[in-house]
Amino acid sequence: MTEHLLIGIASIVVLGVGAQWLAWRMGLPAILLLLIIGFVAGPVTGFLDPDEIFGDLLLPIVSISVALILFEGGLTLRVSELKGFGGVVRNLVTIGVVVTWLIGSLAAGYLLGLDLALSVLVGAVLVVTGPTVIVPLLRHVRPVGHLGSILKWEGIVIDPIGAMLAVRVFEGIVAGGGGGGLREAGSHALMGIVKTILAGGLTGAAGAALMVFFLRRYWIPDFLQNPVTVMVVVGAFAASNYLQAESGLLAVTVMGIALANQKAVTVKHIVEFKENLRVLLISSLFILLAARLDFSDFSGVGVGGVLFLLVLIVAARPLSVFFSTLGSGLSGKEKIFLGCMAPRGIVAAAIASVFSMRLVEAGHAGAEMLVPITFMVIIGTVAVYGLGALPVARSLGLSSPNPQGVLFAGAHPWAREIAAALSKEGFEVMLVDNNWTNVSKARLAGLPAHYGSILAESLPAELELGGIGRLLALTHNDNVNSLAALHFTDAFGRKYVYQLPPEDEGRVSQTLRGRLLFGSERTYSYLARRFASGAVVKTTKLTGEFGFEAFRKKYAGAVPLFLITEKREVVTFATDNQAEPKPGQTLISVVDEEEG
Repeated sequence: MTEHLLIGIASIVVLGVGAQWLAWRMGLPAILLLLIIGFVAGPVTGFLDPDEIFGDLLLPIVSISVALILFEGGLTLRVSELKGFGGVVRNLVTIGVVVTWLIGSLAAGYLLGLDLALSVLVGAVLVVTGPTVIVPLLRHVRPVGHLGSILKWEGIVIDPIGAMLAVRVFEGIVAGGGGGGLREAGSHALMGIVKTILAGGLTGAAGAALMVFFLRRYWIPDFLQNPVTVMVVVGAFAASNYLQAESGLLAVTVMGIALANQKAVTVKHIVEFKENLRVLLISSLFILLAARLDFSDFSGVGVGGVLFLLVLIVAARPLSVFFSTLGSGLSGKEKIFLGCMAPRGIVAAAIASVFSMRLVEAGHAGAEMLVPITFMVIIGTVAVYGLGALPVARSLGLSSPNPQGVLFAGAHPWAREIAAALSKEGFEVMLVDNNWTNVSKARLAGLPAHYGSILAESLPAELELGGIGRLLALTHNDNVNSLAALHFTDAFGRKYVYQLPPEDEGRVSQTLRGRLLFGSERTYSYLARRFASGAVVKTTKLTGEFGFEAFRKKYAGAVPLFLITEKREVVTFATDNQAEPKPGQTLISVVDEEEG
């Protein structure tokens, strides 16, 4: 028995993380592969049975996992991201929730044949979208501008709101079934909402204040900061739920947002740990979700279920976005894209499972349909939005799934010259410098430039990074270059953060830095001397007659910077990546003027 449980738990982790890696290699939405692999491991082959492995612990484990995911999501929410568009998020989680709830409830009654109470409950359960699905899809689609921030905020904030709404409806059903009538049920639900907001909000704020208090006084050693954070999150979740049922998700979300936006202590290391934990939890939860299904559960859904799913996709979501974005300043294309992104996730599944079990035990007719309906919507919306979001975004010109543009740390003269060469080739560039003269000259040259420090914590949220996918740190300060590379690792990934080789290799850490640009000897002082001596940035189209060998013979001292492939991808020359240019490709390099 122990061996069987061990194999089952290990399989969940292996299948989940393996699906994430495979999705990355294939360029597919990870959620789809997770669901497919979960199906195969569960109902298709019978290899994995989560209920047998975890028993009564399954739902509490799912609840705590979702709480950690929402806390991590809250840690990524910067208020500065919503500058000018906070009203859209507010409307989506208020007006949008009401619109989706009403349409979902009506559709559930007419198309699924549920009674009024169950129809209202189904509509409430399915107002949530959720970070477990939204965040991976946003990473896959990479929407430009503020769309990603709007969807991320909505997906994280709407989960506790949706859970609160569903719980209050459920309690209203129970109260109404006890003979109290509609008036008592409504009063009970309203009081529950007030209690949830108070319990969740105050508990979450207290948890954040406690963490800040201890971190500010250095009462927690570095090696215990992440475990203590998990302890406080789980404790706040449980305490809030104890005070008021299902208010824990609101508590952990509030705690995450509060920690992310306070200025007293840095939480960057906690954010990094939680992001890694989130990937593991999402992978495991979706395997569990899919493996729990039984195909016979869907036999009662029928054609009405398919029509119900279509109503949610083609009516409820577009209408909720329409009413939520009136007067918002968003373009028509942006509204269309927002209307094409509302996948459901773990929170809906967990809530539906708990309520279905309780209502079946109470003898409520039709309650057994709640789980298959919810899972059908989860699977359907994940498939539709997972496969359709990227093509829709591309057709609207709102996606940059493989951005080739460059963010430059430094806007001094030869950094501007390099950026101008890339810009002339049609790639997005952005220069950041805390020297106003450099910034103003870059702008006069027609180059986008930002006045400020490349190390500013709020910089990634302030910059418009649509179409930009890598960093080149070109300042004269090796330490600033290294810190800039570390600062933007989360935004671009380690593979795409570069810096100039340090003047003194021994003074810069071998690990706490970016990839070294151009060549081990191509330091700032080396390039500065070359440009001071008359070197220029040259763009060369390689052909069969004039290939790379001929180029090197003509420009003996050339320093290759970038290679633009036939697919319009930018390859950056680095000490660990000396590409081999081929005919048909474009080479950007530094050459001495007299050699031209």
